[in-house]
Amino acid sequence: MKLNVSSRNRRPAARRRGFTLIELLLVLVILGILAAIVVPKFSGRTEQARVAAVKSQISILGTALDAYEVDMGSYPKGKSGLNDLLNAPSGGDLNWKGPYIKNEIPKDPWGNDYIYEFPGKHGGGTKNSAASYDLMSMGPDGRVGGDDDITSWDNANRR
Repeated sequence: MKLNVSSRNRRPAARRRGFTLIELLLVLVILGILAAIVVPKFSGRTEQARVAAVKSQISILGTALDAYEVDMGSYPKGKSGLNDLLNAPSGGDLNWKGPYIKNEIPKDPWGNDYIYEFPGKHGGGTKNSAASYDLMSMGPDGRVGGDDDITSWDNANRR
């Protein structure tokens, strides 16, 4: 008579390890809750960063315009506008000490050109509104007017 030794010494089958469906669903629910909390906090940051960039660019352009005005006696006029900060105005004025900004005239973060007017109607440059300029970005909607426009005269009032 032969004893079946192998059956006695055999260990019970190892329990398979893994995640149950309930555990996986619980993890997905937790991740969903975290995403619902975190994503809204960061989604508005992009637009806030763009607005901050526009305000900074308007301030930088304003400084360049003021330096131009000191050298030339007046802010840039006519269609050339902000381009006079990079290239000497026609007529070869000897007072021009530019370029007043590096590289090129930036576009706003939405890809639009800044709108520059001299003389300005709102007095966004210096304290003397009669001899000042207006500089603005049309904001995210790309149209003049509305609550999303970012302007030099609003920036000047916040200083």
